[in-house]
Amino acid sequence: MGRPADVTRITSVQYIGSHNSYHAGLAPGEAAIWQRVDPKTYAILTYAHPSLSRQLDDGVRQVELDVYGDVRGGRYATPAVVAQVAAAGLPPDPPSADPAVMAAPGFKVMHIQDMDQRATCQPLEACLRELFTWSEGHPGHLPIFVLLETEETPLSMPFATVAPEPFDADAMNRLEAEITRVFPRASYVSPDDVRGRYATLNQAVRHAGWPTLASARGRFVFLLDQHSVGKAYLQGHPSLRGRAMFTNAAPGDDDAAFLELNDGPRETIAQRVREGYLVRTRTDVNLKEAAANDTRRRDTMFASGAQLLSTDFPKHEAAPRGYVVAFPGNAIARCDPLTADDSCLRADLSH
Repeated sequence: MGRPADVTRITSVQYIGSHNSYHAGLAPGEAAIWQRVDPKTYAILTYAHPSLSRQLDDGVRQVELDVYGDVRGGRYATPAVVAQVAAAGLPPDPPSADPAVMAAPGFKVMHIQDMDQRATCQPLEACLRELFTWSEGHPGHLPIFVLLETEETPLSMPFATVAPEPFDADAMNRLEAEITRVFPRASYVSPDDVRGRYATLNQAVRHAGWPTLASARGRFVFLLDQHSVGKAYLQGHPSLRGRAMFTNAAPGDDDAAFLELNDGPRETIAQRVREGYLVRTRTDVNLKEAAANDTRRRDTMFASGAQLLSTDFPKHEAAPRGYVVAFPGNAIARCDPLTADDSCLRADLSH
């Protein structure tokens, strides 16, 4: 019989995550162009995060990476905003990334193609390797959840911008291969690990639950953000058999284990958490709560039981007016208010 803490599930704990974790902010010229062409959007872009490693040091346990396909390389090598800065007679900004990296094939990480491309790590493989290297240096850490947002939406601007590549079945297979190239099989919790003896992933989480915290220490959980790519990712892999990532699925579907309920409501989140799902929500959106130091949404989402609480302002990254998302006592994680039992109180949630 294991120690009492061993029965705690990874879904019986709440973790704080960062939204657009790679976001390095805007250079002065880029900011000026945004203010001219789309001041409304500019107002929600004025934040930046430190490196992924620093965030993990500070206690973040869910990171988000926006991923763009670039199968031939060079698709995002000459951001349109650079020409706009020059045309406006503004001083040139430093390059947003190493030109050689942007010219090479492979997935890139950025917020908005052509306009907001600065990331603390580039390309995706470098971001993944940074996460894995940090993990190797911190054995026994709490599980780290990596949310991958597959970006394929064209941008509407008063000048030409590049259209992202679609995330079809081939692109999803390449994305999977990129992850498994960096992360050995034992280093992440897969859908197969969760499904166990059940026919579907949904049956498993609704009846047996997710793995224990003890078995997930030092490991990663990869999550897909967009509903739209689920169908392509499931091709040939019913109920995510043999896959590394979890889809953002509809409750009740065979592949449903992880759900995004970014805007609540609280009652729906609570219902899904009690049903066994892993839920990600957002404690603040578009800098609105931060501007007013309004903690109502944050506190509501804390109480909802959602396990992954994403913010632009985690611990050590408070907004100018003081808004920050942190657990009491600046704890890295805490027992879930809806589902944790006494064994969680004895679990080590310090790292």
